[in-house]
Amino acid sequence: MELTAKARYIRMSPRKIRLAANLIRGLAYEQATVQLQFLKKAATAPLLKLLKSAMHNGEENHELKRNNLRIKAIYVDEGPALKRWMPRAMGRATPLRKMSSHITLVLEEIIPTESAGKGKSKVKKIDDIIKIGDIDEIKDSEVKDEKVAVADKKTVVFKKGFGSKTLNRRTGQK
Repeated sequence: MELTAKARYIRMSPRKIRLAANLIRGLAYEQATVQLQFLKKAATAPLLKLLKSAMHNGEENHELKRNNLRIKAIYVDEGPALKRWMPRAMGRATPLRKMSSHITLVLEEIIPTESAGKGKSKVKKIDDIIKIGDIDEIKDSEVKDEKVAVADKKTVVFKKGFGSKTLNRRTGQK
């Protein structure tokens, strides 16, 4: 599962933020926070705040573990610039562009989990799932080419296909 968090209109140049963002790209959550805490750049404050926000959203909304998250991608884009003028010699004025940034952070799980969030079934979603009320209704002829799983007092039948083959390979069952 992927989590996306955005921080917009950060009053700092994208070039300065990218220096810190490039250091944490691809790191696990714990390593990235340690890296940002000990880096002496002003850009670490909004990055650390965004990283913690994304992690807490994952824990609260999707029941993910913080030690199972890593930074998949981090983008620092240019936001609108404030245009100001600075007085110079002989009555001249030079333009100043006070830059702002938009940061996009994408977290992903290191080891994928089956749970999709609060109150959801722990059976993976496959297009070919058929739900049947009772186990007694399944006949032997129907079960030959299909796999049967019981979840939340309901029987779920997985038809043979790409999805069930992939599930079998991951769990090591045949």
